[in-house]
Amino acid sequence: MSEAEPKQLGRYRLVAELGRGAMGLAYKAEDPLLNRTVAIKTIILMDDPAARAEYEARFFQEAKAAGGLNHPNLITIHDVGREGDIAYMAMELLEGTELRELVTRGRLPLRFGLEVAAQVADGLAYAHEHGVVHRDIKPGNIMIMRDRRAKIMDFGIARVRASDIKTQTGAILGSPKYMSPEQVASQPADYRSDIFSLGVVLYEIAAGGPPFSAPTITQLMQQIAMAVPRPPSATNPEVPAMLDLIVAKTLEKQPGARYQSAAELARDLRACLADLAGRTGARPAADEAGVAIDAQPAPATGLDVELDKTRVEAAKESESATSAITATLAGQGPYLSLSRRFDSTEAFLRLAGPAAGGAAGGPQALAAKSMRWRVTVRSVFSRVWMDSAWVIFAEAVIMTVLLACLIAYAN
Repeated sequence: MSEAEPKQLGRYRLVAELGRGAMGLAYKAEDPLLNRTVAIKTIILMDDPAARAEYEARFFQEAKAAGGLNHPNLITIHDVGREGDIAYMAMELLEGTELRELVTRGRLPLRFGLEVAAQVADGLAYAHEHGVVHRDIKPGNIMIMRDRRAKIMDFGIARVRASDIKTQTGAILGSPKYMSPEQVASQPADYRSDIFSLGVVLYEIAAGGPPFSAPTITQLMQQIAMAVPRPPSATNPEVPAMLDLIVAKTLEKQPGARYQSAAELARDLRACLADLAGRTGARPAADEAGVAIDAQPAPATGLDVELDKTRVEAAKESESATSAITATLAGQGPYLSLSRRFDSTEAFLRLAGPAAGGAAGGPQALAAKSMRWRVTVRSVFSRVWMDSAWVIFAEAVIMTVLLACLIAYAN
C-alpha cells in the first residue's frame, strides 16, 4: 500500500491491497468494532459532477441489491459508507481460489465442474427471486471455498429491475466473452442473460475451452449473436448427451428459448450429476485430487461432518430425481423439451441403462431390449410424421385408395 493510499476508511483499518478492478480497489481490512477481518471494495468518485453522480448511484445501488441477499452461494455484504471522495463497501472476506484460476490450470473433473455450476445456479436463482440481476457472471467472479462451496462475487454491475438508474447509452457492462446476445446488442437484459453467461462458463468447464472465441471484440460479438457452438462432447468424450442438451438450452440466442429459471437449470445439472455418478460409481479419489482449492486445507471440523451428511442427502435426492426423469422419458420418447436441436435418444437410453441392467436374456434385459425397440420405432415414425414430404405422400396414397374404392363400388 503506497503512502498516497488511505490507511483508514470509516471504522475499518486497511491492512493490504487485494486487487484492482474497473471501478476501484479492494483491500483486506480489520473491523475493530466486531473484531473481524473483512474485504473492503472502493471506488474513487470522479471530479465531473455528472459522472460522479452516476458512479456513486451505481455503487450504492450495488450495496442495496447485494446487501439484501443472504444465501450460502452469494458473498455477504456487511456495511457501506463514504469517506471524502471514496465510497466503500465492507463485505465477507473469502478464502479460496477463483474458478478462473482452476480453469486455466486445465480441464476440470466433470463431476466437480457440474457441482460448481449447480451451486452457482442456486445462488442466481435466489438473487433473481429477489429482483437482482448480476450481469457479469464469469469464472473470475466465482470463488471456490476450501469446503468446495461456490460463492458468487462482485455485484458491481448488478441491476435491480425496479431501479431507475440508467447506464450510458451504448455502454457495455460485463465481460465480452461471457455476455449474452442481448447484452452485445445493447438490448435490455434480464435474469435470463445471467443464465446464458452461466451456460458459457458451463461450456468452458465441460469442453475445456470457450464456446465463442475471436481475435477482435467485433468478431466475438458476432459469434455470440449468431454462431452455434459445437456440443461439448465434440471435444470431451466424457460429456454425456444429457449435458449437451443442458448446455444447448442455456446458450439459446432467444431468451424465451433458454431455461426460464436458474432453479430449473440447477435441477437438471444435479440430475445429470446423478446420472454420471450412477455410471461411474463412487467418486474416485484421483478425480478430485487434481482440484487443489488451497495448498493447506483446513482440518476437518464438525461443520465438515455436517457438510458431508448434506452431500449424501443431496446425492440421494438426485438419484430420486433421475428415476423420475427416466419414468417421464418412457412416456415421452426420444424428443424432449430441453432442445429442438438435439435427438435425445442416446441420453434416454443412457438414463434407462442402469435401471435396465441384468443378466443377458433375463426379464430386465428383455425389458431393456423392448424399450430400445419402442424408442427406435417411435423415433422413426416421429421423424417420418414431421417430414412434410411423407405427409403429402401419405395423403396422396389415401386419396388414391378411396377413389379406387368409389370406382369399384360404382361398377
